[in-house]
Amino acid sequence: MTDEPIHGQVERALAALTSTNRQITFTAVAAATGISRTTLYRNAQLRALVEEHRNHASNARTLTSVATEIAHLTDTLNALATRVRQHEERLRRLEKRPTSITN
Repeated sequence: MTDEPIHGQVERALAALTSTNRQITFTAVAAATGISRTTLYRNAQLRALVEEHRNHASNARTLTSVATEIAHLTDTLNALATRVRQHEERLRRLEKRPTSITN
């Protein structure tokens, strides 16, 4: 068996896993292709192919995930701004207090 058919099988399996939003793992690729995990790990080209797709899938950002992250960051920023305003008000009150200097 040549590497070309194996490459094609792995690429098709990776495409299928990606299109169904399933996690890309060596176990999932092995199950989809019938190729052993050992072969996937030992063959440098196949391993690189699986790892590349795994990294790409983990870095993929959907519009929903970006919107959720923006909402979370907005909430955090608003909480921080409230805290800063509280500190500024406290400083103003402390500056207005008469100081008692005893000699």
